[in-house]
Amino acid sequence: MPDVRLQKVIAQAGVASRRKAEHFITQGRVQVNGRVVTTLGTTVDPGTDVVTVDGHRVRPRAPLQYILLNKPKGYVTTCEDDQGRPTVFDLLKRQTVRLFPVGRLDFNSEGVLLLTNDGELANGLLHPRYHVPRVYVVKVQGVLTDRDLDHLRQGVVLDDGKTLPIRAEGVRRTDTGCTVRLTLYEGRHRQIHRMLECCGPYRVKGLQRVAMGPLTVAGLPRGQARHLEAFEVERLKQAITSRARTTGAQTKTKKRKPEKTKKNSPYR
Repeated sequence: MPDVRLQKVIAQAGVASRRKAEHFITQGRVQVNGRVVTTLGTTVDPGTDVVTVDGHRVRPRAPLQYILLNKPKGYVTTCEDDQGRPTVFDLLKRQTVRLFPVGRLDFNSEGVLLLTNDGELANGLLHPRYHVPRVYVVKVQGVLTDRDLDHLRQGVVLDDGKTLPIRAEGVRRTDTGCTVRLTLYEGRHRQIHRMLECCGPYRVKGLQRVAMGPLTVAGLPRGQARHLEAFEVERLKQAITSRARTTGAQTKTKKRKPEKTKKNSPYR
């Protein structure tokens, strides 16, 4: 195995960012084979050299994995459940590395769910700063009006603050209910349920996440999972960086006006 720069070994192990690892080295907090190293150009063999930070051994991080699951109803999005309910991990084959879900879907919700051990990617997908879109098809008890849709689009004041503006499109309606397509750019606890409750006596009867950034479950049966291809992982990373550039530019411009109801809206 070729020698690797010491700060890169520390960063790849998930101990700290590469810049912070450099600070650890210059501060004398890093040892290689029992000897303090303070030179940033030091290289080590990760396969044979013993590296420690503050006395704790740095071990190579498990290979990064990315699994897309088409979550069905009746499963909780946690590793374990104190009520004994089945979890999304019961749907996966035995894993050699510990994965965690990127965001959550409620027990009775379904659709796109990403499971990974890539904390940096997960943080980018979930952080509202990057505005990575999450698209949901929601069955609602009660018929939302155009005014309700405009309210949702502009953002709703919840007990934990006002939500970011969203896209809200009417799909179809009946005498007693409707189906809407909502695109959110953040993820709060039961956010869609709470937003609808703020608009009136509406209740979510069914919720499916159909997209998360570029990810969809097209062609993936409900309850099934698959590993992402390398190009799909790259698209996720690009979605974060492109959104970061876009939102950074928007901070220098005027706020966009709330989306207006289209003339062909099914709610007119």
